[in-house]
Amino acid sequence: MERFYLAALLAVPKLKQNTVRRILGSMKSAEEVWKAPVKELATFMTENEQTALMNFRNKKAGLPEKIANDVETRGIKVYTEESSEYPSILKEIAQPPMILFCRGTLVPDVQRIAMVGSRKATAYGRHAAEELSAELAASGLTVVSGAARGIDTFSHKGAMKTGRTVAVLGCGIDVTYPPENEELLCEIAENGAVISEYPPGTPPNQGFFPARNRIISGLSMGTVVVEAAEHSGSLITAEMALSEGRDVFAVPGSIYSPMSAGTNRLIQQGAKLVRSGRDVLSEYPAFSAAPEGKTSYAEEGLPQGLSPDEKKIYELLSHDEARTADEIIYALHGSGAANVAFLLLQMELRGLVEEDENHAYTRRIKEA
Repeated sequence: MERFYLAALLAVPKLKQNTVRRILGSMKSAEEVWKAPVKELATFMTENEQTALMNFRNKKAGLPEKIANDVETRGIKVYTEESSEYPSILKEIAQPPMILFCRGTLVPDVQRIAMVGSRKATAYGRHAAEELSAELAASGLTVVSGAARGIDTFSHKGAMKTGRTVAVLGCGIDVTYPPENEELLCEIAENGAVISEYPPGTPPNQGFFPARNRIISGLSMGTVVVEAAEHSGSLITAEMALSEGRDVFAVPGSIYSPMSAGTNRLIQQGAKLVRSGRDVLSEYPAFSAAPEGKTSYAEEGLPQGLSPDEKKIYELLSHDEARTADEIIYALHGSGAANVAFLLLQMELRGLVEEDENHAYTRRIKEA
């Protein structure tokens, strides 16, 4: 039960992890701390922390037992820093989580790379994230991200095509956030791991996400920022990686795109520019890179088997700028291409293009 008393202590609002560490350095166990009269803890805690602990215990006296029951009934694994499954690289950061809850299998000491970016990702960012993560996972790296909308989601999807991925949540691992990623999180748990430092049932909280970011970067040798605005939370993850002496990579974007302002600035400040997985893998000789013939995604060429009219449509499309059928018809005016809507449907069914929520089309990334 000791780990469940520890989890209950760490769930107390306003009680910092450093304070819990300090108390446990002087007392026998987390259970003793949880059950001790607050006055016995006064030398370790501020008045606000004492009040927070007292009020929390009064409201949730049975929390350790509840956490234990949730873990047992839902098949959740629990790791502390003493567990053999706890990744050693995570112990190297300034504030490693004292406890981790896990769905799936967290392989402790594989090599990992983090991929993060904007929740409001463009088509360019989504494509880049999915293809980069697929290439990196195929090389043997485990891709780590935060399961948020946008870049995180497509990083996980790409990685699962060719290898493993780890999702780090800013809520309990039995809580689906965002709601539309329920199926994705189940797939990650089956083929990798979903982890959190927060007990089951903990709802998402804005303050949890910066703390979650330290785990994403802390698990990884380096962090790839795919797409980020000037003041994006992804830049916080990059800063955390730098502070821990880890590598930082950035995917460049248009100078006119606000979603690439942060990544472009990272490159200005010394982050390694990434055009393909080779640029990341070249920093880690133990992992095989993409074939020599391909140095960037811009050089991928046209798919085989396109009809003349399909080729005209495909050449108008890109990975970054979506075009509606009307825009394509207008651009093709006078070229002889007919039945554009039908051709787009056929190309979508063959996995060559994809339609977004605005009924606009981009090239679809190639399956790894």
